[in-house]
Amino acid sequence: MLRRLGWIIGLKGRESPAVVPVRDFKRVGAMLETVQEIAVYIHKFHNVDLLQQGWYQIRITMRWEDSEDATPGMPARVVQYEAPDMGADDVHGVWRIDDADNSFSTQPFRIKYIRQDVLLSVMVSFNLSLDKYEGPPTSAILLKFELFYTPILANESSLQASIEGPAASVHEFYIPPKALLGLHSYCPVHFDSFHAALVDVTIHITVLKAVVHQPFSKAKSHMASVGSSLIALVKTLLSAREVLLKELCRLSKAIDIEIDFTDYEKLFDDSTCVQSNFHKELETMKYETRLGNTQYEVENANGGMDVHSVEMLEWLSSYFSFVGNQMLYVWNLLLNFHRINRKKLLEFLRESWANDRRAEWSIWMVYSKVEMPHQYISSAVDDSSYHGSGRKGPILRKLTDDPAQASAMRADLHRRSIAQMRINNRSIQDMQIYGDPSRIPIVLIERVINSPLRTTSGNSYFSNLSYRDVPSLQGKSGLKSSRFSNNPSPSNNSQNTHVLKIVVFVHGFQGHHLDLRLVRNQWLLIDPKAEFLLSEANEGKTSEDFEVMGFRLAQEVIAFVKLKMDSFSKKFGVIGNIKLSFVGHSIGNLIIRAALSEGIMEPYLRHLYTYVSVSGPHLGYMYSSNSIFNSGLWLLKKFKNTQCIHQLTFTDDPDLRNTFLYKLCKQKTLDNFRNIILLSSPQDGYVPYHSARIEVCAASSADYSKKGKIFLEMLNECLDQIRTHSSEHRRIFMRCDVNFDVSSHGRNLNTFIGRAAHIEFLEADMFARFIMWSFPELFR
Repeated sequence: MLRRLGWIIGLKGRESPAVVPVRDFKRVGAMLETVQEIAVYIHKFHNVDLLQQGWYQIRITMRWEDSEDATPGMPARVVQYEAPDMGADDVHGVWRIDDADNSFSTQPFRIKYIRQDVLLSVMVSFNLSLDKYEGPPTSAILLKFELFYTPILANESSLQASIEGPAASVHEFYIPPKALLGLHSYCPVHFDSFHAALVDVTIHITVLKAVVHQPFSKAKSHMASVGSSLIALVKTLLSAREVLLKELCRLSKAIDIEIDFTDYEKLFDDSTCVQSNFHKELETMKYETRLGNTQYEVENANGGMDVHSVEMLEWLSSYFSFVGNQMLYVWNLLLNFHRINRKKLLEFLRESWANDRRAEWSIWMVYSKVEMPHQYISSAVDDSSYHGSGRKGPILRKLTDDPAQASAMRADLHRRSIAQMRINNRSIQDMQIYGDPSRIPIVLIERVINSPLRTTSGNSYFSNLSYRDVPSLQGKSGLKSSRFSNNPSPSNNSQNTHVLKIVVFVHGFQGHHLDLRLVRNQWLLIDPKAEFLLSEANEGKTSEDFEVMGFRLAQEVIAFVKLKMDSFSKKFGVIGNIKLSFVGHSIGNLIIRAALSEGIMEPYLRHLYTYVSVSGPHLGYMYSSNSIFNSGLWLLKKFKNTQCIHQLTFTDDPDLRNTFLYKLCKQKTLDNFRNIILLSSPQDGYVPYHSARIEVCAASSADYSKKGKIFLEMLNECLDQIRTHSSEHRRIFMRCDVNFDVSSHGRNLNTFIGRAAHIEFLEADMFARFIMWSFPELFR
């Protein structure tokens, strides 16, 4: 081949190029093409929280984005690289390929219980023609996963009919053109909240050669077009080869297993020389234009053609096949390497995916940090100022903006910028998010930097610090130091001891124990080994006294912890540590705090880890501006005599200092948590914005009555528990404002009174996905 290349180069100075018959050119000629090959590894199906037992099956299709009518991707090969781990009664039939829609379907498998794993272990490779592209593809590919369901009692015929019917759930992915030259990525398939399942999938993409034998036209214009196309195709293969080799070396290095390139070294060395000559000739001779020049395309009466043009096309065809053979060799080398080391590669690609999501999902997250003030009001104010003496209270710095309104405006501006943004990255894009990016919740994350405990000098004042954007909130000292003096570091936990991790979820007023299941499911995806308690102790009893409800929860938690400790000890022999976390929605947060104040919980307080408050009224409804909601509270107190509503509105005792909420704030219920996350929404009209965020409000700042002082005493007591007590007891304290797109709800009563956003916390999980995957250390 090198001699042929030199001979072709030597033809440059010939004055009378020879001609060859057209029939010889037809013998050489073949329409050379490239194909897009996408290998989809379906490793495991994990039942996170499917609502129904039955038979399930996954179907996969893919197509070019720019045309619905274009030929879809065709399954080219299927490899069952490991035997399924299911019994004979848990599988039905085998995987199949449907020629009608060019789809691949896994064998139907039976789901019996929650958190069940089904090992599928099958790889299907799809080919998509690139005949319409002379170079790298410029269109994206849509990859679709469909989940089909059939009840367990179905017979064989009805099982097949349901699989051919409409899908129970669909999850689509967008593979951008930048990724089509080569990509190797983890791709989790989640389906939807009613079909909560995780399919572990890895995607591998490359460009390969394809040959379709067709005679060339002898027309001069066609010769020029073929030459230009061949050069573009060779460039595409060379770029794809470079990406593939780099990725193969990256994967090999990541799992510390070398790949044997012995059989490839000779091909690679030869191609280096040929490739350099190819680029040199491309630069000096300008083949793109010369092939179209009539000086080198002489056609005589006998039908002969310019030998230089024919030889050049012949060489380009040979070189195309040469590089294509290399690509096919390396591609098969990668696929075999992946199958042999699938567990290690899956773990590495999953971790890479999680790290990449932190950066990618920051599109919908706005970061800032503030310092926690020493105290919100001077303690020098005495009670005489609250008994009609006419004295004015301390002058606080004026709050010029309504914080809730400011947050909503900030999120709205950010949402508009996203609508105008052209997202152009190389990663596989989840269409549950990227399908309509402007509809996704905007999360404003405010990291509160702890300051020393407030003094009692009486000279402190509230300081309203400006927001400052920061690239990351994950300070090493805040995440890696141990909260408890007798606990080893997280790294030691994983290596030397077994950690029992328990998360308790508590519903709100008139709620159900499954209300927070979507948040639970996201937590489960981050930490599959954690144990979860969806509290039922107060289900149907949320109108009672908070102290009674708190005691019930405490008893339920203690019983659950003891049960899990027993089973954990039997399994591992010793418990190195316990991490006890809580998640509450609405008044469920007050039930949690009431439970933690119970004496029976004292032995467990040192194990508290992460607390997530979802729209919790921690400071009650002393300053609530929602008149419609306040009217509803009044009706509940008047006609239902709902005790917890009396406690929320401070009418459970004439003396405010004897009310339940005031006493609760005096209890050290937040003191032992290592991480505290307060979720709020300026659109939530059911819980006062300041109460969910545990911060001052404009009404309290202007209120110099006894009520104003009581409120700020409660506020300061809560914040004192959250502050850092020493350098060894660091913790993460964040306020997260979730701004939902409620335009889909339309103008109705729920939106008007603020109920839509309050319930959206339970009906959507995108906000939880963003927060948890951005700060996974807080949830493990």
